[in-house]
Amino acid sequence: MKLKLAVLAVVSTLAAASAMAQSAGDIAFTTVNADEDGWSLVTFVNLVPNTTIFFSDNEWNGSAVGSGGAFNTGESYHQWNSGAAPIAAGTVIRFAAIDLTTLSSSIGTLTRAAVTGSTNYGSSQSEESIYAYLGSDASTPTTFLAAVSTTSFGTASAGSLAGTGLSIGNGAVQLGIATGGDFAEYVGPRDTLTALADYKPLVFNIANWNNPGDGTFAATLPNLSPLVAVPEPGTYAMMFAGLLMVGFMASRRGR
Repeated sequence: MKLKLAVLAVVSTLAAASAMAQSAGDIAFTTVNADEDGWSLVTFVNLVPNTTIFFSDNEWNGSAVGSGGAFNTGESYHQWNSGAAPIAAGTVIRFAAIDLTTLSSSIGTLTRAAVTGSTNYGSSQSEESIYAYLGSDASTPTTFLAAVSTTSFGTASAGSLAGTGLSIGNGAVQLGIATGGDFAEYVGPRDTLTALADYKPLVFNIANWNNPGDGTFAATLPNLSPLVAVPEPGTYAMMFAGLLMVGFMASRRGR
């Protein structure tokens, strides 16, 4: 009975965690592609149905959210709804053709967010930063979740991390490519670590990213393989024992 209660407690905890608001580093960019005008990201938490996340490649001004913090104007805002089904932690999601009316996401629905001043929906091949965040609307962020810059944050053309709650290694990837980049992607491990959180420092470390340089990458597909936590052998044994115990208790109750 104690084991059964423990299993139920774990399930309840996971369900509660899925419903909690996301915070910095709960998602991370894994690909940027200026030629295709898209990106991909991984979620480190379970996303509840109809989660809404906003994206903008307008630069953040460096002030705190709610205290003068704001995006500049002239670039784009997008809005993503995760869809009717929950999304498991470790899932990688692709966002494509954001500059076209056929913009899409591999899961859920991606749309343009109607914000006055949004005129340029494409990604720059020279210097670009993209922010992902929760908000009351596209131009009013409340919680920044992730960011990526093909160059370096802190410049007028790349925007700031100040005031976002993000930092390099915690939600933000700074590729540091002097002239920007057409395409860059995380190429580190995806199915060897025992906990999803262990992948975070790898995804945020540019040593685990590939930047093939200037080229034509409009047809290059991102790696959508999920990040998978691989339990240690002892964990498998405990899980198997727990399932056996739950089955045994169920059979006794049936008799």
